[in-house]
Amino acid sequence: MVETTGGFTSEGLALEARTLVLPSLTQAEAIEIGGIAQQIGTERALPIAVEVRLKEWIVFHASLPGATPDNDAWIVRKARVTMATGNSTMYERVLAEEQGINWYEEKGLSEDLHAIHGGALALNVTGLGFVGILLISGLPQVQDHLLGVEVIAEFLARKGELT
Repeated sequence: MVETTGGFTSEGLALEARTLVLPSLTQAEAIEIGGIAQQIGTERALPIAVEVRLKEWIVFHASLPGATPDNDAWIVRKARVTMATGNSTMYERVLAEEQGINWYEEKGLSEDLHAIHGGALALNVTGLGFVGILLISGLPQVQDHLLGVEVIAEFLARKGELT
């Protein structure tokens, strides 16, 4: 099988998720996270769509030059995975590959409506758990995921939570 998941392990991705826990996530903070992603994407001329949700509520969306309506369709499918599991799409994909299972069959969820492709990261808050999602689409899935990690790390650094 062709390596498409960047050499990630489910254990490493779980640790990453525990490291990127937010102290809070208000509507304004969700918009700030989206703004960071938009700024990075604009500076690097990335053809991405970015979305930030508080659970199902879309509070930020930007489609940068080069993004297409297909990116929005991917975002919707990725969001459904994170809503169903509370985990990043990359974690779900890597875990399924490690276990040698068909994720869609195991979960009883349609591949037409769900996508275990990197780019959806659960936004977890200390003491509350899963409260939102950062979604990126337009790059290969590993880069979508890594950009999401970079955005959350930058947000935490700005809050003095990550150095």
